[in-house]
Amino acid sequence: MSEYQYYEFRTVDRPLSEADRRVLRDLSTRARITATSFTNSYEWGDFKGDPVELMERWFDLHLYLANWGTYRLMVRLPKRLVDRRRLDGFLHSVDCVDVTTSGENLIVDILCEELEPEDYWDDESDWLEALAPLRADVLGGDLRLFYLVWLMAVEAGSIEPDEAEPLPGIGPMTGALDAFARFFRLDADLVEAAAERPAGTTAEDPLSSDVIRRSLADLPDREKTMLLARLAEGDSHVASELRPLVRDRQALQTSAARPAVAPRSAGELRAHADAIREAREREQSERREAERKRQEAEELRARRARLDAIMQRGETVWREVETEIERRNASGYDTAAGLLLDLKAIAEERGTIGDFARRLQAIRERHIRKGRFIERLKPIG
Repeated sequence: MSEYQYYEFRTVDRPLSEADRRVLRDLSTRARITATSFTNSYEWGDFKGDPVELMERWFDLHLYLANWGTYRLMVRLPKRLVDRRRLDGFLHSVDCVDVTTSGENLIVDILCEELEPEDYWDDESDWLEALAPLRADVLGGDLRLFYLVWLMAVEAGSIEPDEAEPLPGIGPMTGALDAFARFFRLDADLVEAAAERPAGTTAEDPLSSDVIRRSLADLPDREKTMLLARLAEGDSHVASELRPLVRDRQALQTSAARPAVAPRSAGELRAHADAIREAREREQSERREAERKRQEAEELRARRARLDAIMQRGETVWREVETEIERRNASGYDTAAGLLLDLKAIAEERGTIGDFARRLQAIRERHIRKGRFIERLKPIG
């Protein structure tokens, strides 16, 4: 299998300048570089740049995959918009993720190096497009991405069975979360088990206008002025900064009306995933068995119709056998043998198997020199 590597970088918060693109062009003469992206693939050789350095300097998202089983996703987040302590609650026992600080940003680096290579490849350019919304979700306070990362560690066995899940659940799954689970080959049954419970408030939940107004009204005047000034200056993170505040307030209201549910442990999630898998496999087995019986019944009906038609044709069938044999080719021999097999079944039904055996022996003797045809008579007797 030849080597294949795919690199894609994307900027969200600001476009690349002409000077930026010239520097990036020095790293690769073949890469496709736009005002918001850098993309290249390699079937030989390697990328001269350091993905970490590119993320620190220019980009907000990076995806890498190689057909020997390495998959990587990097996300750069403004650290003032992310509670690092909350992230640590998800990631303290996870080996496949690294969170580093670079200036005013956090860089989340998720790397898996031992995944089974795919037998086929989708369009690689679709992956980052599908995963990109995760960054905005995190900045909006939706941390289910990190629950999935924690779930990767559960699947790998590096989480203690009695450790509680870091969120009440991850349901309902979004397209981006589903893409993440598929990209990193997360156990689909484990994801389904986790998604049976809702996560509480998510980035897709509509925010109450009343809660928004009351949340903003409670802010100190100085903070309101600063936020408005940043908004007027084109700061794209103002909304992301406010949404978690509003969501937390809305979550308090909704959780007060919702009965408390004990968090599930990693062991319970794995056990439930096993139950889901067993139920699915049982259902698949039942469907296969039902399909087998349906096909068997269909074959029996077709065989009965064929035998009835042969019985109505009488002696002409024996003449047809001889005609097919005289074609002296594989198709003719196959047709003749098939007709003889049906004639044998009819003889068994009628109790005339002795007469059939004599006629079959006569055919065998007449065509004894047609070795390939004689070979086809062995299953008949």
